[in-house]
Amino acid sequence: MAAQAARGRYLIEESREIVLVLDDQLRVLAASRRAREALELSEGADVPSELLGDEGGRAPVVVRYSLDGRNETLVYLGEPGDQAAYEELRAGFTAAVSHELRTPLARLMALLDSAELPGADTAALISSARAEVEVARELIDDVLFLSELESGREVVSLGGTPALPVFHEVADEYRERAARAGLVLTVEGNASAEVPVRPRLLRVVVTNLVENAIRYAGEGATLTLRVLVAGGRVLLVASDNGAGADEQDLSRLFERFYRADRARTSRGTGLGLAIVKHVVVSAGGEVEARGAPGHGLEIRCSFPAVR
Repeated sequence: MAAQAARGRYLIEESREIVLVLDDQLRVLAASRRAREALELSEGADVPSELLGDEGGRAPVVVRYSLDGRNETLVYLGEPGDQAAYEELRAGFTAAVSHELRTPLARLMALLDSAELPGADTAALISSARAEVEVARELIDDVLFLSELESGREVVSLGGTPALPVFHEVADEYRERAARAGLVLTVEGNASAEVPVRPRLLRVVVTNLVENAIRYAGEGATLTLRVLVAGGRVLLVASDNGAGADEQDLSRLFERFYRADRARTSRGTGLGLAIVKHVVVSAGGEVEARGAPGHGLEIRCSFPAVR
């Protein structure tokens, strides 16, 4: 029973939702962290009756039950506009995925039709068709991975991971591919700095940062991966001196499927930096992009130091 009680407390505390447990007088017995932050309600506080209605666009789910002879109420409280916003996001995401999949599938069909023509270079066309299948596969993999992150099935933060060794591993893995793209990879920084991200997901972050530079920095650029400690925080920085980005693009680089005009012809999925942001934010960090056209791009991920 003690283990079950502890498990229940963790479920409530770490929930992404606004969750309240109330007694029969509508006083707070327990509240999730998000509930305490959003509503400023502590244990023992009275809950305003309007919060339990659907005023202001909130949509509460109320579950009443009895425990050891005591009547209690479990309340899931939605933010104003949550459902409408979710439906809009879901519809937009579905449309974007459909659009992104149509392009490689259309190219694939064109290549297969061309392979049936007399005198066609079948081997070359099949090779190009394989590349289009790979693009579609990468997109599907990224969509599924992002879905796991957002649903909470993929746990992001679990202890601390030394960042610099992961930077070196990924750089070694991608150095040959970067060289083919005319990009030089370097790694430097604090060897003892740790970030609150599982090793596998830290590799996902670093890999996407490197792949982003390979695709968009341009030939002759250098990408420097740094691990820094400053002001009680650990910074993971990926900076290049390549093509850069327009100011209006910087704030949108982390959006799903967003590509700046110069990147429209890229074979990437358009989800790499969205995944980076989701992992970093889920681990309690922050991410930002800096740069200018012709002056390179810097992606900076900031985490609280692991204690």
